[in-house]
Amino acid sequence: MNPRNPQARRPTIYDVAKLAGVSPSLVSLVLQNPDRVSDKRREAVRSAIAELGYRPSRAATTLASSRTKSIGLVIDDYRNLWFVDLLRGMESVLTEPGFQVMLADSRPGENRIKEAADGLLAMHVDGLVIAAEPGATVLSGTGVPTVVAGWRHDVPAEASLITNDDDGGGAMAADHLLRLGHRSVGHLSGSGGAAAHRRAGFEGRLQQVGVGVLIVGEEGGTSEEDGYASTCWLLDHHPEVTAIFAANDTMAFGALGALKARGLAVPEDVSLIGYDNSSLAKSRYLDLTSVDNRSDLVGVGVAKALLDQIQGNVVDSQRKLIDPALVVRSTTAVPAAR
Repeated sequence: MNPRNPQARRPTIYDVAKLAGVSPSLVSLVLQNPDRVSDKRREAVRSAIAELGYRPSRAATTLASSRTKSIGLVIDDYRNLWFVDLLRGMESVLTEPGFQVMLADSRPGENRIKEAADGLLAMHVDGLVIAAEPGATVLSGTGVPTVVAGWRHDVPAEASLITNDDDGGGAMAADHLLRLGHRSVGHLSGSGGAAAHRRAGFEGRLQQVGVGVLIVGEEGGTSEEDGYASTCWLLDHHPEVTAIFAANDTMAFGALGALKARGLAVPEDVSLIGYDNSSLAKSRYLDLTSVDNRSDLVGVGVAKALLDQIQGNVVDSQRKLIDPALVVRSTTAVPAAR
């Protein structure tokens, strides 16, 4: 066979069996449960697979086992970088038992999210993860184990939820700014469940010490453009603000753009905190103070909860909070005298 010839016939399980000198059923056993095969025969099969460049057919495996070994993940915006660590955490658990993750980007809106979930369910995924605002219609009657990742509005009691403690994370951001001496503070928020919890934690902690907070964008989105627009409004109406807390790092990047456009320096003129501790926040150029939502650990928890349900180890829904951590970098400092 010439592997570089696109017209060459793809090797089959029968080709592997013939080269290894075993039966096709034994090749299948090596692929699915290698510990039940002797070392000598297992190595013969693996050598034949490597020599032929054989790749098992996932469709055939699905027909044989009634499982696709796939997990569907619905997100609402590829631009929000917290999904990267969420996916990495999920795959760290799912790879060893042979599951793959299928991703669908829904964009905001319950109908769009339902369409994305239905598309994954049509592919007969074994489990579903909703990392978006699901709505009751999305979570009802999926027919497969389903876990919600991250705080969302109106998550039913019967649904499993694995999330960062966003209320605690918001309070951490407030405590940091208070310790630095900020008393004129703005917050860029959004309409989602996670944003609501971060807002509640941040505002609640400031209110405890008698400090008010200027909140912008409660009914809006949480993109970079939203962060830019909300910061522009905040600075236009409240130029006295010395610190801004954004609902996520993506909004914080927009805030940086708005501050720069007005000739304001960070943190000399305005301190800035994001949320998610994304890869860009960690970059030496931006060096953004951010609350780490430990989305990798959320992903690990989501995957374990799904596997427990798929394997029948757990029937009841699970609720788990992951503790966040504040990562202080160069975008926050004591307020300058005005």
